[in-house]
Amino acid sequence: MMTKAGTRYQQRVQQTLQKHKASDKPTYILGIETSCDETSAAVVEDGRKILSNIIASQADIHKRFGGVVPEVASRRHVENITLTIEEALQAAGKTFDDLAGIAVTYGPGLVGALLVGVAAAKAISFARGIPLIGVHHIAGHIYANRLVEEMEFPLVALVVSGGHTELVLMKEHGDFAILGETRDDAAGEAYDKVARALHLPYPGGPEIDRLAKEGTASVPLPRAWLEADSYDFSFSGLKSAVLNTLHNAEQKGTTINPADMAASFQDSVCEVLVEKTLRAAKQYQVRQVLLAGGVAANRELRERLVQRCQSEGIKLVIPPLSLCTDNAAMIAAAGYIGYLKEDFADLDLNGVPGLPLATSSLQ
Repeated sequence: MMTKAGTRYQQRVQQTLQKHKASDKPTYILGIETSCDETSAAVVEDGRKILSNIIASQADIHKRFGGVVPEVASRRHVENITLTIEEALQAAGKTFDDLAGIAVTYGPGLVGALLVGVAAAKAISFARGIPLIGVHHIAGHIYANRLVEEMEFPLVALVVSGGHTELVLMKEHGDFAILGETRDDAAGEAYDKVARALHLPYPGGPEIDRLAKEGTASVPLPRAWLEADSYDFSFSGLKSAVLNTLHNAEQKGTTINPADMAASFQDSVCEVLVEKTLRAAKQYQVRQVLLAGGVAANRELRERLVQRCQSEGIKLVIPPLSLCTDNAAMIAAAGYIGYLKEDFADLDLNGVPGLPLATSSLQ
């Protein structure tokens, strides 16, 4: 049973919605992202124009640990969230009264980190009567591309990050069908583990990408194509092959050029990612291929996708480096679609660390 306070809140949300729907002014969405170690807030106009995108990074803090420490990340989010939101509004030249909706990442991610952003979004929504929109983190990465260029359906999105490697088919806004996903290590996770084996600093992905440019792909490493018709990915075997090759060389008293190993590892990863993406694009006769996620910043992956898509006559959209890593502008962009659909969350919205994309609020 809804309480009187809950009823009043719903009434205020409807009033805010009606006010903005009746206005001829642009629709401003406040995005909040705290799924891992970036505290971010942004204001986006009509789902496409970034007015502000503030990111308080914790990379330097977690670097000494060789990875993200969840408890530390959560505490930093608590310290940064209010100031980050205030800075985003100030940079955009907007106030809470200008906002048509608040979009927040509610999964997947680190549960403690997610809860900070969700709690902040719910508090603002309740206090101001602003519609609340729950956004799936991967949907946000995909919609980062809409901040660059309008989506054309059907499309295939290759999502590659530290925790995710997925091929997603979209036939319309908010419609996600997973064609393939990682069966073990995500691409970004494999990058970090191989980087540690090569004694490279954290985060490992950019370091391997940099080092690979200095070497040649001369070390024989496997490609996990899996079943002939599968769009799934697997990088655990590749990671193990790298570790075993390095260990065997050490046992024999020989050395492997780290740059050559980095180039060989990256060659294996990129070949599988690119070829499966192009195969899916041709099978489903898509109008666009999108690249999304933190590993989308990888230069080799970007270059190969550009070359292959050009040779096949397929339109490719890649977000700038600033929109590849976690940020709130992408959450606001995805949230705008939820706003148009009036797919609003209640105040019982919670952080869901293992949230599947198929059951996100943007389905």
